[in-house]
Amino acid sequence: MRNATLRQLKVFEAVARHLSFSRAAEELHLTQPAVSAQVRALEGHAGAPLFEQLGKKVHLTAAGEQLVLSTRAILGSVQEAEEALAAFRGVRGGPLRVSVISAGDYFFPRLLVEFAARHAGIRLDFHVCNREELLDRLEHNATDLAVMARPPESGDMVAEPFAPHPYVVIASPRHPLAGKRRIPMDRVLGEPFIVRERGSDTWNSMQDAFGERLEQVHVSMEIKSTETIKQAVMAGMGLGFLSAHTVSRELRSGEIVVLDVRGLPLPLHWYVVHRRGKRLAPVAAAFREFLLQEGAQQVARALEPPRKRAATAASR
Repeated sequence: MRNATLRQLKVFEAVARHLSFSRAAEELHLTQPAVSAQVRALEGHAGAPLFEQLGKKVHLTAAGEQLVLSTRAILGSVQEAEEALAAFRGVRGGPLRVSVISAGDYFFPRLLVEFAARHAGIRLDFHVCNREELLDRLEHNATDLAVMARPPESGDMVAEPFAPHPYVVIASPRHPLAGKRRIPMDRVLGEPFIVRERGSDTWNSMQDAFGERLEQVHVSMEIKSTETIKQAVMAGMGLGFLSAHTVSRELRSGEIVVLDVRGLPLPLHWYVVHRRGKRLAPVAAAFREFLLQEGAQQVARALEPPRKRAATAASR
């Protein structure tokens, strides 16, 4: 193993974490053949196969299970060394590893750009994940900070709210309920809904909004893509339940409307989350402080119409 490279270990750890060559390739921004080549090279150094495929599923071999423990220890030590060196450099350098739940990709890149513009030398390592992937990245120290709407209840995590995150019922402007005031929940429950998959953040938020009446919701379609749900709602196929931030553009253009349903919107928040024992590098600590101090304002600005955003910037 003396000739194994850090790159090979990083690729191996990603495949071991996902148990998928394609998902590891997506995370690392590599092609799947490139990932396979790195794993084969590492297996050559190890002198044993590290993965085996049974049916359509990838599994770690006994050698792979042993190596992944050592690999994570090595990568953890490298990360600690980078953080220690970053402390000497201060906020002016080093990597910022941030992961965000999929609903956040409608505004979060603007916050990263704003922060990076204030601090030279920052290298952004930014990932958009579903909830399961995001929690996995936190668990395996693959990200410094995570941004989500529903933080884990584990005492091993620190979760701090920084901006409002409302969830709403949406419809086509041609829907019979569009423009109605104080719509009773009973009336909404009789309509077909196009919803996110069970277990997603959006589905869990829908559980909070409808409570015991969730079973009465007429689910006509269950779709993993927020964009597809929006298109289905615009086409008049039913109602949707989504983060208001994911439909801001369509609300401005008039392609979608928010229904005035009694008891809604559901008032949630965006949280910045990190491991309780995590020693944040100066750049990560500065970004956390940026979110806590300016996050709400920055999210609101990022979701403003372009003309209003330009006018706001000109007045500053």
